[in-house]
Amino acid sequence: MAHHNTVFSQLLKLVSRHEFETLAKQHHEGQKLRRMSRWSQFVALSLAQLSGRSSLRDIVSNLSAQAARLYHLGAGNVTRSTLSRVNESQPYTLYEALFHKLLSRCHGVAPKHGFRFGNKLYSLDSTTIDLCLSVFPWAKFRRTKGAVKVHIGLDHDGLLPSFVSITDGKKHDVTIGRVLEFPADSIVVMDRAYTDYSWFNALNDKGIFFVTRQKRNATYRIIERREIIKSKGLTCDQTIVITGTKAKACPVPLRRIGFRDPDTGKHYAFLTNNFHLAAKTIADIYKSRWQIELFFKCIKQNLKIKSFVGTSKNAVMTQIWIAMCAYLLLAWIKFSSQIDRSLQQMIRLLQLNLFERRELLPLLRGDPPEQLNNTIHPQLCLL
Repeated sequence: MAHHNTVFSQLLKLVSRHEFETLAKQHHEGQKLRRMSRWSQFVALSLAQLSGRSSLRDIVSNLSAQAARLYHLGAGNVTRSTLSRVNESQPYTLYEALFHKLLSRCHGVAPKHGFRFGNKLYSLDSTTIDLCLSVFPWAKFRRTKGAVKVHIGLDHDGLLPSFVSITDGKKHDVTIGRVLEFPADSIVVMDRAYTDYSWFNALNDKGIFFVTRQKRNATYRIIERREIIKSKGLTCDQTIVITGTKAKACPVPLRRIGFRDPDTGKHYAFLTNNFHLAAKTIADIYKSRWQIELFFKCIKQNLKIKSFVGTSKNAVMTQIWIAMCAYLLLAWIKFSSQIDRSLQQMIRLLQLNLFERRELLPLLRGDPPEQLNNTIHPQLCLL
C-alpha cells in the first residue's frame, strides 16, 4: 500500500508556506515568538474549524493526542496559555491577507454563475453573530447585547466571498455597501436594507448595475410602460423616476418590474438601472440572491464562527478570518478536482478522517479505501 500523510497534512499543503511566512513577518507585533509560531496557530485553529473543537483546552488536547504527527503538519507543540496569548496579541490581519491570497487562486478555477449574460454578478448582504456583552464588552450592540456583523459580497462565479468586512453589530449594511469597489458592468443584487437613492445614482455613474426590491413607501412617476409576458409571472415593466424628497438624490430614470411568485402568490416589485436584460431575467437575478443566505447558513452550521475560543476582539477576528480561509481551501479543492459533493458533505468527511493516512481527493470523491494486495501475508494464515 502506498504511503500517505494524514488528510489534514495534505489539506494544509495547499497553503504555500513561503507565502505564509512572508505574510507572518509583515503582520507581526512585539518580540519574536519563541514558544510558538504563527503557523502552529494556524494549524491549531484550522483544526478547530474542520473538526468542531469548542475550546482552547479541547484544541490542545486533540493536538496532544496526535503529537507524533505534528512534524508532518509543520507545527510544534501547542500549549493552551501560549495559544491564548498569541490569539490575543498577534494581529488578525495576517489571516485577512492570507484570505485574499487564497481568493485569487479560487477565482482562477471557479465555475461561472450560470446566467447567459457575461456580466459579473454579486449578492450583497450581512449576518449578525450574537455575543454575550459581559464576556465581549468591546462588541456592544444594544443595551444588553453584544454582536459582530459579517458583511459579504458574494461572487456568483463559484459562490465565493469576494468582499468581506467584519464590523460591530451597529454598523448599517448600506454604510459598508458604499465603500465597496465593484468592477464596471457588474450586477449587484441586494435587499431593501441597502436602499439609498444617492448610492444608486453613484453606482449608475460608475457603470455598475444594481437589482433590489422597491420599498413600499417609495414615491415615483411612471414615464413609460413596456409589454410583458403574463405567463412568466410578470405584472409590469415600467420606466420610472423617483419623486418626492428623494428626487434630487437619484435623478436618473429607473426600471420597475413587477413579478408574482407562482408558488407562493406573493408579489414583488424590483428596481434596477439595467434596461437591456429581459424582465424575467431581472426577477431570476433577484431570486439568485438566496445563494448568499445559503452561504451564511453553510458557514454558521459547519465552521466555528458562532462560538469563540477567545474573548478579545483580535481573537474573535482571527477565528472568523481563519474560518473564511478554511472555506476557500475547500472551495479550491471542489473546483479544481470537480468533486460532486457539497461543502457540507466535504466538511463532514474531513471531521471523521482528519488524521487518517489516506489520499485526500479519493476520500472526498467517495472512493473506497485502498485494499491490500491479493497475496495473503504468512502471518495472517491460521494454519
